[in-house]
Amino acid sequence: MPSETMTNPRADRVRDVAKLATRTARNRRRQFLAEGPQAVREALRLDAARRADGKEPAVVELYASEACLSRYPEIAHLAEATGLLRLADDDVLAAMADTVSPQGIVAVCPMLDVPLDAVLAARPRLIAVMCRVQDPGNAGTILRAADSAGADAVVLTSGSVDIYNPKAVRSTAGSLFHVPVVLAAETAALVEAARAAGLGVLAADGAGPLDLDILQDESAARRAGGVQASDAVAAGGGYRLEGPTAWLFGNEAQGLSEAEKALADHRVAVPLYGRAESLNVGTAATVCLYASARSQRR
Repeated sequence: MPSETMTNPRADRVRDVAKLATRTARNRRRQFLAEGPQAVREALRLDAARRADGKEPAVVELYASEACLSRYPEIAHLAEATGLLRLADDDVLAAMADTVSPQGIVAVCPMLDVPLDAVLAARPRLIAVMCRVQDPGNAGTILRAADSAGADAVVLTSGSVDIYNPKAVRSTAGSLFHVPVVLAAETAALVEAARAAGLGVLAADGAGPLDLDILQDESAARRAGGVQASDAVAAGGGYRLEGPTAWLFGNEAQGLSEAEKALADHRVAVPLYGRAESLNVGTAATVCLYASARSQRR
């Protein structure tokens, strides 16, 4: 473990790290901040796997307090293995971090986004697409839900929030380091490419003519009857949730635009059994992604 502790919150190195809270600095340097034990642990795990495979690192700078390292021995072990660890006191970490109450560890990471072609070449089964989702918390929630559901990738279209925004990174709870992410996709081109790669395209739409519960029931019935799903689109205009699927999720305030809905093969509604007018986009995405994941995996 390093013997010297950084104690000057006005040092140039500290200022350089703190600048990554701004989008301009992130885009110029192609780097972002991961803050707190959860995010940094996942960054370090990815970094260890990449280094073992001879790939580019996932962490390029690392700062932590002794108290944090003592509290999280696994993180301490991973951190020391990088050779990047610098000890810092609470004032330095507070100056670096975007949060009001820093959690004792900050990592500088290279941006992780990948090209759409690379995602589609891997023959994905499930993709979440955020169409102009602008709230960092919602974007992080959807990415985390996609990770939890075993999705193969997450795509953000042009006009969506910067997923490297510190709040968005925190909201992913480390899932940003698990799932390939595509940025600034053009929706029509994305849909065309996804369809060419064998994915069906569903639009999550509260007024959609297809009912998600019914699609799940039909999927369960096919499994019980031993029917094999060969294509994404079922006969008779329905949809096989067993098939490879890209889900489109819309803007928080406006939902999907008419043009975005028109690009999809089907518009699917999550049924509401209570008196709520609608679901938050993060909640709707979670329900839809798990419906697909359950149908694909059972």
